[in-house]
Amino acid sequence: MVQTEQVQDKLKSALKDIFGYSQFRGNQEAIIRNLMNGRNTFVIMPTGAGKSLCYQLPAVVMPGTAIVISPLIALMKNQVDQLNALGVNAQFLNSTLTKSELNRVKKETLSGQVKLLYVAPESLTKDENIAFLKDAQISFVAVDEAHCISEWGHDFRPEYRRIKTVVDQIGNFPIIALTATATPKVQADIQKNLHMEQADVFKSSFNRANLHYEVRPKIDAQKQLIRFIKNHKGKSGIVYCLSRKKVEEIAELLCVNDIKALPYHAGLDAEVRMKNQDAFLNEDVDVIVATIAFGMGIDKPDVRFVVHYDTPKSLEGYYQETGRAGRDGLEGYCLMFYSPEDISKLEKFNKDKSVTERENAKLLLQEMAAYAESSVCRRRQLLHYFGEAYNESLCQEGGGCDNCNLPKEKCFEAKEWLLMLLQTVEATGQRFGTDHLVHILRGTTEQYVISYGHEKLPTFKKGESLSEQEWKSIVRQAMLYGYLNKDVENPLHLKISEKGYAFMERPVSVTFVKDHDYTGAEAEPLAEDSDNAMLGGAYDETLYEMLRSLRKKIAKQKNLPPYVIFQEPSLEEMATTYPTTIQELAQVNGVGLSKAQKFGEPFVKMIAEYVAENDITTAADVVVKSTVNKSKTKIFIIQQIDRKVDLEEIAEAKNLTLAELIEEIEHICYAGTKLNLDYYIDQMLEPEVQEIIYDYFLNAETDSIKVAMQALENEFTEEELRLMRIKFLSEMGL
Repeated sequence: MVQTEQVQDKLKSALKDIFGYSQFRGNQEAIIRNLMNGRNTFVIMPTGAGKSLCYQLPAVVMPGTAIVISPLIALMKNQVDQLNALGVNAQFLNSTLTKSELNRVKKETLSGQVKLLYVAPESLTKDENIAFLKDAQISFVAVDEAHCISEWGHDFRPEYRRIKTVVDQIGNFPIIALTATATPKVQADIQKNLHMEQADVFKSSFNRANLHYEVRPKIDAQKQLIRFIKNHKGKSGIVYCLSRKKVEEIAELLCVNDIKALPYHAGLDAEVRMKNQDAFLNEDVDVIVATIAFGMGIDKPDVRFVVHYDTPKSLEGYYQETGRAGRDGLEGYCLMFYSPEDISKLEKFNKDKSVTERENAKLLLQEMAAYAESSVCRRRQLLHYFGEAYNESLCQEGGGCDNCNLPKEKCFEAKEWLLMLLQTVEATGQRFGTDHLVHILRGTTEQYVISYGHEKLPTFKKGESLSEQEWKSIVRQAMLYGYLNKDVENPLHLKISEKGYAFMERPVSVTFVKDHDYTGAEAEPLAEDSDNAMLGGAYDETLYEMLRSLRKKIAKQKNLPPYVIFQEPSLEEMATTYPTTIQELAQVNGVGLSKAQKFGEPFVKMIAEYVAENDITTAADVVVKSTVNKSKTKIFIIQQIDRKVDLEEIAEAKNLTLAELIEEIEHICYAGTKLNLDYYIDQMLEPEVQEIIYDYFLNAETDSIKVAMQALENEFTEEELRLMRIKFLSEMGL
């Protein structure tokens, strides 16, 4: 249908009067015109670029009802609420509706009152709904979050694969498919499944110039998280975790550390989920801690930060979730905590999947790990993943990334290695992926290398001086810089590009960078905190020595070993977090309220004076308080010991080894709580033996068990010494 001038006027009028915009953004107008002309339309547009308007506006202007297929109830509710607030009759059709509500929605749809009907794919396939929709006047079908169709994408939903079949049963309508994340492979899969190979494709840039990307090693992550959020005090943010249990744990952690936060995951009652979501949208809380389902389609423009506490399952998922920050075009900070162990855990979760699903999931995880470990510009990597060429100035002009803002001295000349790689790709017929190529270059005699006769290639074993990880990094960078391309039909196969062939003909100097090494990595300061002592980083050595001198003085006055007052790690934490009140000091590991009240006054006074003189951030901003669950365990142990229950029985009740229980008891004791273990120790050790060990700790310079065993010539077991140290500290430290 050719659009008339009258329709165009109606379109612009609705844009202004209903949605409040005076002009279209990017490809919006072209997309809407294409759809209204009855053309199948495929839209690839990043989060925050106005994707929803591309089907909401034509639905309002065109006669009839637009079917919007959406994967999540939360997404439907959010968009329906927004449209209703704008005066547009939008409804959803899902399992949350009562029978009377369902009948009302159907009646209004059949009468033409409903402009947009949101339907879950599961609801769409029900026979009664298919019959009902056949009788309605349908303007078009919108498939939102279309990446759910593809097994190669994240959030794969098998129900999405049936959409085209069901739509064909209802009638013949134009389809608009929309997604914020789609690699070339996923794009092809979506179009094939929806029979949209001939659809007009509108692809916007994936670059979000206002977002800053950072990846940090997952060391002391809870402390880093608290500090990060407190540095964004009063701002809205999302913390993503992979499990419901972790969501609850982190939400509780934030709350006990005076951060307004709520959990969101599928295990909560629907009413609670909606309540928590609304609290976040209405700014009653600052932070929502959620599984990945939260935020899909949530239109909150002022989310200032997105934190991935756990490593995501795919780069597509990561990109979409980070895209929920800064949708208003202002600053957005995207922080991810990364650990190779997270990748290993995720791989284990995939073991029960089919072979194809397992291989796909493995590939996605490998790409996720490569992104995290690479020292190349994060923005370059993300845009390349989605098939977009990189503009050298994008990262510097926009929010930037940790790799660009904090460049590492890791550059190396890669000309020889790149040439060797490209020669290997060519010699193997461009039919293999990274692992096979690396095995050849390193000279690994794997069976499949031998079966292809690739041990006879000129480059076999020529690159053995580089590790497997170093070679994989070179392969990734060869792709990032355009020397190699993935085969669209089979992403596991690598092909040489025109640029790669040109390089092979005339090799020139090429600079690559070494990856980050997260094996045993230590947490580095966040960029905005580089001037201050950080949790997980080095403590303030000047203050630490002052505190040690004070401890020694007080210990001498009280005729106690210094470690009875406060342990070395406790002093280090004081010199990191700067507690200036007894309450803050009580939160330091190994202190506790009792010990803080008994010994703490001169310490907090010294720290307060030091802080004032040096203008330092105090513990109120950085101390991490324990959560209730840990406290419950400690309370249980204290109660059982008061009842004189054998330690073996207590350990069994809490599923702990005896060594783990003793460690818990030590933490309780060092925090200043007196525990009487005489009933247990007297069964194990004769009075004379107890006296020898007790006298040792009374005169020792350190409470180290290792030193004690050497000094006592290994006459006693570690367990015996640890129990006697607890007895000594309980009696002498209070």
